[in-house]
Amino acid sequence: MNELELIEYITPRLRQNPDTLIGPGDDCAVVKVGGVLQLLAADQVVSGIHYTPDTPPSKIAKKLLKRNLSDIAAMGGEPFCALLTLAGNISDGQWFMEFFDALQGAAERYGVSISGGDVSSICPECPPDSMVASLSIIGSVEEHKLCLRRNAKPGQLIMTTGCFGNSFSSQHHLDFEPRLREGLFLAGEFTRCMMDVSDGLVLDLQRIARASGVGVELNTATIPLRDGASTADALSDGEDYELVFTVNEELVPELYSCWSFEASLNCIGKITSAHSGLVFDQNGVNLSEKSKTGFKHLSE
Repeated sequence: MNELELIEYITPRLRQNPDTLIGPGDDCAVVKVGGVLQLLAADQVVSGIHYTPDTPPSKIAKKLLKRNLSDIAAMGGEPFCALLTLAGNISDGQWFMEFFDALQGAAERYGVSISGGDVSSICPECPPDSMVASLSIIGSVEEHKLCLRRNAKPGQLIMTTGCFGNSFSSQHHLDFEPRLREGLFLAGEFTRCMMDVSDGLVLDLQRIARASGVGVELNTATIPLRDGASTADALSDGEDYELVFTVNEELVPELYSCWSFEASLNCIGKITSAHSGLVFDQNGVNLSEKSKTGFKHLSE
């Protein structure tokens, strides 16, 4: 069972209370508390999966927080607090001090409080220096800004921030900047459908297509490539942490004229009414079948 199959099995079996407006299946859950829409997300970093053994603990800590912030950005929200759980068999006290100092520094930079959590050891049989760190983040979003994967409409253009591919070798997966300011700017005014690209463009766009009941046509020639990346890398590598979103075509000129952020802004395709739930390229090739379709956390 792969990751998508597991999620599709689990999701309908999870009971949601009436205040949970959006449950599993988007970048964040959305819960209404006292009239305020709160965003809840959890993500983790695992040794040997999300970083190599020689990665400094400071960079691991920052990545853990920033990948959660990227989920908040994709919903058009702002973060305010987080909970940390950490389990490992690391015996070096200096490692932990560097990890927590960097986490707190990053939290201060982004206005997030680390409000609690848990620390535990891990099985002695695990490889040396094994570690799993998980962060649960809470944010908020104004109702008119809430962006959901299910809001894509045929005829809209698909746009992105930044570049794609070669994230791991270039170290972008550690040194990226979560697009919080860009997400706030875009949400409500230019888009109501947005997500962050963490598992590859094809796989993540397919998630939008399936949630919205639409098709995606990518113009692969217009996808901006990170240094050292091929188009195939950009379609499938993942860990880009850029935003992909849909925009009504008539709003695009205004969007370009108002865009003042360092991250580039690019149009890479369009939403179609054909091929529901699938991603095709400009030549009619079904990328959902013909290309490697992104990082999956569980094997087939």
